[in-house]
Amino acid sequence: MTQRSRVVAAVLSLVALGLVGGCAGPETIPGNPAPSADIDPADVAGLPVTGGPSGLRPGVPTATLPVRNSGGTDMDALAVDAVSDISDFWTGVLPEDFGRRFTPIRSLVSFDANGANVQVCRQNSQGVEDAFYCPVDDTVAWDRGTLLPVLSKMFSPVAVATVFAHEIGHAVQYRLGSVNQATPTIVKEQQADCYTGSFIRWMADGHARHFQVSTGAGLNAVLATMMFIRDQVGTTAVDPQAHGSSFDRVTAFQFGFEDGPVRCSKIDYNEVRKRVTELGFTAESAAGNNVPVTDATLELLAQSLNAAFTTFKQPPPFVQGPCASGVSTPPASYCAQDNTIAVDQAALNQLAALPPGDVLGVSSTGLGDFAAFAEVASRYALAVQKSLGIPLDDKNAGLRTACLTGAWAGVIRHRFTDGRAEQLLLGPGDLDEAVAELLSPGSLIAADVNGNRVPAGFARVSAFRVGFLQGSKVCTTQFD
Repeated sequence: MTQRSRVVAAVLSLVALGLVGGCAGPETIPGNPAPSADIDPADVAGLPVTGGPSGLRPGVPTATLPVRNSGGTDMDALAVDAVSDISDFWTGVLPEDFGRRFTPIRSLVSFDANGANVQVCRQNSQGVEDAFYCPVDDTVAWDRGTLLPVLSKMFSPVAVATVFAHEIGHAVQYRLGSVNQATPTIVKEQQADCYTGSFIRWMADGHARHFQVSTGAGLNAVLATMMFIRDQVGTTAVDPQAHGSSFDRVTAFQFGFEDGPVRCSKIDYNEVRKRVTELGFTAESAAGNNVPVTDATLELLAQSLNAAFTTFKQPPPFVQGPCASGVSTPPASYCAQDNTIAVDQAALNQLAALPPGDVLGVSSTGLGDFAAFAEVASRYALAVQKSLGIPLDDKNAGLRTACLTGAWAGVIRHRFTDGRAEQLLLGPGDLDEAVAELLSPGSLIAADVNGNRVPAGFARVSAFRVGFLQGSKVCTTQFD
């Protein structure tokens, strides 16, 4: 079964295969994830998980900056506050980390994409529902009519600051001279996403004058913003306009949040080429249908899990309904007492459904088929842990489970060479569905046997990425 192309949702591909070459077991994928020992379920890169307010600080006057064509709207005020805080960040960081003085953005331009036309960066503004940096005249411009209201309403006002941090990140690149016209777009975008993470960390540390963000739901909303602005499913990193999948954009953001802007400046084509996931998919695989959860596809899932964890000799069978005893975590449960995985196919298919309008978001009931299959895979990961004598409900159980689920996802990027006619393989955009599930309030991928999930979405995604990039061994040796 092939796949169907769409803007913001993705699928797990059920591919008919012949006797073709491929990978027969786990692999280590080149990359630079955060060291797993640095991921703690109780914090976010060293900060405590907080559930406080996110958005504009109350009682702080709006910044005063000149804006061409300002509409005098709340969205313009929000944009100016964002630019002001980001400029404060770089005014301190650029001299400290790079020995350079930060010069303010020369020009700020507001427009309404559905209003009167404005010339910005030698182009017309009508119909441009976007924010962007123009290196030609050092301008940051934004659509106050559609884009900013959508971001603020869907996520939070911090989402607006997130987008501006990315655009001003491009301005920093040109100030440092680290990019030029020959630099691949994907490298520029990964650097800018990374710089965005550094700014949001500064905000989370409480340094921003106008904005504040919690490290719980607030940071989840920021990561969801990165997911919202991902590339169309099926885009490859070599596309001249490629900005990155959700998985790749969140990865770069987390590098900046964890390690700071110097790490961001070191992102180059060699690193990106080895790490990004927008590679290796054909046009056919990007144009298929969402795979339903059926007895047949669950059997294919079981086969892929058994192949991913080849040393595991006690694979649990799938059964319908809740666990006969013990705690159930629908729509999928690991029943440790009898070593079975209980599934609710109807509920899994609700999760596997594409969201309305194919807009993938953390509040959607449907997140796509990979989210559903990965939740079942996470329960299988608990069976693997039990077979190794590892506790299923200690403080790191959720991180281990997310890591092992990521390791399974890394393995099914490639075809197996055992002659089977059909296989479940990772398709374009599937990792974006994993990010959506990991950021959702009901995430099961990063939950222990009782359904207790890792508090911070940031840590959930980090653990999944470690498994995806490094394989299963690190999951059981480091998250102990």
